[in-house]
Amino acid sequence: MVGADNIGICAFLWKFCSQLLPCGSSQGCSEPDHVCVQHSRCSNKPLCYPVSMMNDNICPPQLTVMNTTMATIATTTTTVTINNTVIKSKFQQYGTIVAGGHRNGDKLDHISGPHRFFIDENKAITMLDSWKNRVIKWKSNEKQGAIVAGGNGKGNRIDQFDGPSDMFVDENNHSIIIADSANRRVIQWFNNQTQRILFDKIHCGGLTMDKQGFLYLYDVNQANVKRYRIGEEKANQGTLVASGIVRGTAVHQLAAPMYMFVDENQSIYISDCINISSMNMKHQVENRPMKWKKDSTEGVIVAGGNGNGSRPNQFDCPKGLIVDQWSQIYVADFWNDRVMRWREGDKEGEVIVGGNGRGSALNQFYYPTGLSFDLDGNLYVADDANVRFLRFDLIL
Repeated sequence: MVGADNIGICAFLWKFCSQLLPCGSSQGCSEPDHVCVQHSRCSNKPLCYPVSMMNDNICPPQLTVMNTTMATIATTTTTVTINNTVIKSKFQQYGTIVAGGHRNGDKLDHISGPHRFFIDENKAITMLDSWKNRVIKWKSNEKQGAIVAGGNGKGNRIDQFDGPSDMFVDENNHSIIIADSANRRVIQWFNNQTQRILFDKIHCGGLTMDKQGFLYLYDVNQANVKRYRIGEEKANQGTLVASGIVRGTAVHQLAAPMYMFVDENQSIYISDCINISSMNMKHQVENRPMKWKKDSTEGVIVAGGNGNGSRPNQFDCPKGLIVDQWSQIYVADFWNDRVMRWREGDKEGEVIVGGNGRGSALNQFYYPTGLSFDLDGNLYVADDANVRFLRFDLIL
């Protein structure tokens, strides 16, 4: 902890450093239930960690030096990393509906086509309701959400959307960045309900942001992903980080990225899923979550890549993907109605939740899409055809 000698906290690290607020000048935190911590992964910049991240159950026994006195800190759990060996975490197999669960509709207790969403430190879900051209924020334990962007009908005014494809919450700037796909633009929408166009004349199929505040955009027409710094987007033409200008299935190409995730090293993970028989190419379905390391000119397949199917080494259209602090890759296996977990280099993955047939029971999915974690390590899944979001609690 800042100002202390070899004293710290043991905590989950699900959040990126860029999502945490800096400590005050007095090395304190203005937010309640936060503590000022300095961690090397955050460039030695003191940040305010939520107390809810702290959990002594995840930490191995260790000896800590405090004022030249040896003190033992005991723990009781198994979900830890010791000598680079991961003891894998588990999740409850029956989820809890945290938003939606009704039929499609316009009311604020209804959602349509849940796909892209963001979980904040209070476990509120900010979700893109693309069919209704709006972004809704659904607070924890609430019965309905509130519109925080759009919701003004379909159109091309600055306060409207037309078929938005993706969104990301930039907590540092208190804004939401939306890929307004059919209007061929990317819009930043601020809490005070003002907007600005970051990019125009771009068919953006997806976007995400890294902990350094760089924005990543997938250009459908150019079949590539570029990285931009917010605030310099007009002068900066962007840095190519994945693929080139020709769509394809080679390791230096992308077919149709569905979802993206960027880790702390600015490696970008991309789920590539498309039936390319209609593109006058070899008939096949791409099922290959890929990883492109920073400055790499080609990607590597980190999960699947064994054709489409339901075996443990296959996917049938991978969609949402996230990576945890142990570099384990979680993938929503859309047509197989399950969520898989892989480690890079593994020959096959394991079913984490779902995989119990297609349906609406709390241990089933009907086309899972987006994935996310909260600060406590619980897993959230967007369950598309069931028009709901499920939370699967972490078992320690």
